[in-house]
Amino acid sequence: MATEINFKRPFNRPKWKRGLVAIAAVATLNGWTYIAHAQPASVNLSPQFSPVELRGTTGGSTPVNEIIGQVATPTGPCTGFANSAPSNTIVLKGFTDSLRILVESSEDTALAIRGPGGVWCNDDLVGKNPGVTGQWLAGKYEIWVSSYAKNRTAPYVLRIRR
Repeated sequence: MATEINFKRPFNRPKWKRGLVAIAAVATLNGWTYIAHAQPASVNLSPQFSPVELRGTTGGSTPVNEIIGQVATPTGPCTGFANSAPSNTIVLKGFTDSLRILVESSEDTALAIRGPGGVWCNDDLVGKNPGVTGQWLAGKYEIWVSSYAKNRTAPYVLRIRR
């Protein structure tokens, strides 16, 4: 017995497939690639990647300087409280001549990054939003977004662009 498919009727697909179209449309809104994830997220990026945006929540009970093993770096202080596991992980597939990571939040946050070239921390790159800009070696980068109060949570957006 054959099943008839009506190709003239719009959305003649199972409901779960309809949602995929909406997700794909949102994924490249305004030139940013949005990645929905459960924290912590791991993202693989080629040297020519499109801008990426990750969403997460700050917070934790461990001082960031204990996690990183440094009180400060040339890019700023290693401050705040976070979970011992990274908030996000980025794997760069090749050398990136210019890369910028910026945290945006309504709360005052801080940023710590550990990767192949060392450790970078920052408190206030743009207003109260932390960030790090520079040349990045290929490899795995662990990122912690911290809050100033122990166990205080706040939503954030992590923007990664070339």
